[in-house]
Amino acid sequence: MDTRYLQSFVAICDHGSFAEAARYLNLTPAALAARIRTLEEEIGTSLLTRAGRVARPTEAGVRIMDRVRAMLKDARSIQAIANNDEQLGELRLGVATSTLAELTPQLLKRLYRLHPTLRIYVESGASTYLYNRVVSRDIDAAIMAEPVHASPKGFKWMLLKEERLVLIAPPSMKGADPDHLLATQPFLRFDRTLRGGQAVETYLRRHGIRPQERLEIDTLVTIAYLVRDGVGISLVPDWSPGWLESLGLARMVLPEAAPMRRMGVFWDANGVSAGMVKTLLEETRHLPV
Repeated sequence: MDTRYLQSFVAICDHGSFAEAARYLNLTPAALAARIRTLEEEIGTSLLTRAGRVARPTEAGVRIMDRVRAMLKDARSIQAIANNDEQLGELRLGVATSTLAELTPQLLKRLYRLHPTLRIYVESGASTYLYNRVVSRDIDAAIMAEPVHASPKGFKWMLLKEERLVLIAPPSMKGADPDHLLATQPFLRFDRTLRGGQAVETYLRRHGIRPQERLEIDTLVTIAYLVRDGVGISLVPDWSPGWLESLGLARMVLPEAAPMRRMGVFWDANGVSAGMVKTLLEETRHLPV
């Protein structure tokens, strides 16, 4: 069974349409449709159903989805092992979007120094998304915020660092009172459905501050660029101090203790890639966090 056709099936299910999946796979819609027809003929049943532009798995498609994902993961590991004299296979790592700027490059540099031929697949996203990806075993581990709820049996989370909240503002506002700025300046809010955004909301409520909200977004990097361009101020986890200062932003510590965002590694302690994750965990202990 051609793994490319299985990958096409998964891509359509993940993206919800043939057109989006075709763009993702860099195929024409006709070529993608031909792959699915061949796959369905080989399996002997329909795997997808269409309603307008939307495509969804049939009952048969839903039943085989987990097995297909596992087969694709195994195929990647086999290829990696065959071309890797250390036989580590492939590590599938999720990273919270904010860690891409500073923490992830530091970690990858250390891993490749020890294991030059190690293959790593990196997927970014919000911590809640990455949590579900680890639990469904689509990825091996994730660098993410502490899970909100107790983890399922066999899954673990280890603290890497705690990020205090800081106010970021244009350089002309340096030295001003942070709480006064939060109450009077246009406010760019970090998505309150995320752990860092929840910490921000806790601080604002605790101090009775009702900011003049202009925008709510889930990407810290975008917030930083908007602050630099004078669109507003923001209260964010101090995820990358050096990078924020390189933008010329005023970075202000709050006058009182504030909630922190706790970042760590979440993984399946009993997974088939537990050995590679152990290597990852050992290297995270040496990071300057």
